[in-house]
Amino acid sequence: MLFKKIQPQVWAFDAEWAPDPVSGRLLYNLPEDMSDEDVMTEMWREGGATEENPTPYLKTIRCRLLSISVVARTVRQDGGVSLKILTLPRDINDPEQCAEPHILKTFLEAVGERKPQLVGYNSIAADLRIMVQRSITNGVQASDFCKRPNKPWEGPDYFARGSEWNIDLQEIAAIGYGRGTPSLNELATLSGVPGKMDVEGVMVPRLWLDGKMEKIVNYNEFDAVTTYLVWLRIAYFGGFFTPKQYENEHDHLYCFELQDRYGRKCSIEHPHMENGELSAGHVEIGSAGLSAGDMIEYLYDFGDCWEFKITLDSIDEDEGLKEPKVLERHGEPPIQYPPYEGDDEW
Repeated sequence: MLFKKIQPQVWAFDAEWAPDPVSGRLLYNLPEDMSDEDVMTEMWREGGATEENPTPYLKTIRCRLLSISVVARTVRQDGGVSLKILTLPRDINDPEQCAEPHILKTFLEAVGERKPQLVGYNSIAADLRIMVQRSITNGVQASDFCKRPNKPWEGPDYFARGSEWNIDLQEIAAIGYGRGTPSLNELATLSGVPGKMDVEGVMVPRLWLDGKMEKIVNYNEFDAVTTYLVWLRIAYFGGFFTPKQYENEHDHLYCFELQDRYGRKCSIEHPHMENGELSAGHVEIGSAGLSAGDMIEYLYDFGDCWEFKITLDSIDEDEGLKEPKVLERHGEPPIQYPPYEGDDEW
């Protein structure tokens, strides 16, 4: 069932988790000195592992939440739209911030306070399910998130099936469910949205065991952006955006990722991507802390996902230069928007 209204605040979110060794030891009476990896292997075995599928999907209550990422869309008072990427844990090197109860409490309290329209993919059966279950088992209180109105029009209700405040895009894309239900990757890729990166969900437990939280967070953020772009596509399908509005919000978001010779990274993003870091609308190349030879990665158009690697040659101060100037060209540029077959017929 398609949503009826878009709220001023929309949070497209995604969560990542892995089998919880603590839960595995408790449920299966495993010794305390058994390694986390061996415990997880036993949990998968109990969950029906086979040679073809050695890591079957486990009940979410047996898993530990690792991260949550949100693309927060806000309609400003001037009618413009701002986007922010919010991720927990904020600091992957801080054990306190990485603790599961902290992640759960921070996210659910923020939802209860700000009352956004939540948007996920298979979120009712997975992401929100694990958040509720693991909040209960961890003794987390989230009273504002759990508060339910007496009548549907009196306020947000994140627990009601079919609620306008808790939108599961999979339910829209797969009316009736069954074998025809598309994955997020399938729906995104066939809609022209990058569906997956070099990390897949089945790799998350291994990454967590190896302490590679940065890769997990990057993957989590990628899926949150994918969820947002699929929501945008579905909202356009439902007539909530004109073609121009859809193009402005979807097609031309961009970001620069800078890395100096010491490996330090920072992002400079489209002015709509208000993440509290650096805006491309204000930062000059000479103030970005770069030196000749440093690398810049430029991602343009979150729909078509054009990626460029740029090496900084030099920084020259030229007070008279007001607009970018192309100094040299090599080869023919690719067509940004190739024509579709049959365009003339329409």
